[in-house]
Amino acid sequence: MNTFRLIAATFVFAALFAVSAFAQAAAPTSKVGLINTFAFEDEKGGITKYRNAIASVETEFKPDNDKLRASATRFETLRKELEGFQNTIKSGGKVPISDAAIQAKVDELGKLEREIKFQQEDAKTRYERRYQTVVGPIYGDIMKAMQEFAKAKGYSVILDGAKLQESGILMAFDDKTNVTTEFVTFYNARPAGAATAAATTPK
Repeated sequence: MNTFRLIAATFVFAALFAVSAFAQAAAPTSKVGLINTFAFEDEKGGITKYRNAIASVETEFKPDNDKLRASATRFETLRKELEGFQNTIKSGGKVPISDAAIQAKVDELGKLEREIKFQQEDAKTRYERRYQTVVGPIYGDIMKAMQEFAKAKGYSVILDGAKLQESGILMAFDDKTNVTTEFVTFYNARPAGAATAAATTPK
């Protein structure tokens, strides 16, 4: 994952990966399962449809990432160059270019900083909107399938173990309660038309 990847843990649907209870309220002897939702994106053992949808959005926004990366590289090059000039002046040396040329570089650095900020905000807004369009329907279908899975397997409650552990709420658990692989297999085996991702080209 590179620095300019626009998707982050706090992006769209992050809140939806919190604790999820399915079926009736749990009694002391109820069957409880834990699912690691982070594993849905795993290249080898994840949910194929979900992973492919995210990958399609990442591919679509690759030009934006490349542009941001190029701008950041240019920004860092200019910053280091100006820093070098400043150090030369402080040490009593002579800068190899005119004051006007230095000012032009300073102006370019400021312009680049503003452009990078605008590009980041614009790309983030468009990415989030596109992510909701493409990945949202599939995530909704995953939640629906989890309800079906819970009923079919006799689970009164299924919790998001990844989020619980991340928040420090889940301190320890029996590996037998981890049904991530079982659910992923269950979901991947469902009919291809169970969910429809609106992956049309944006206008």
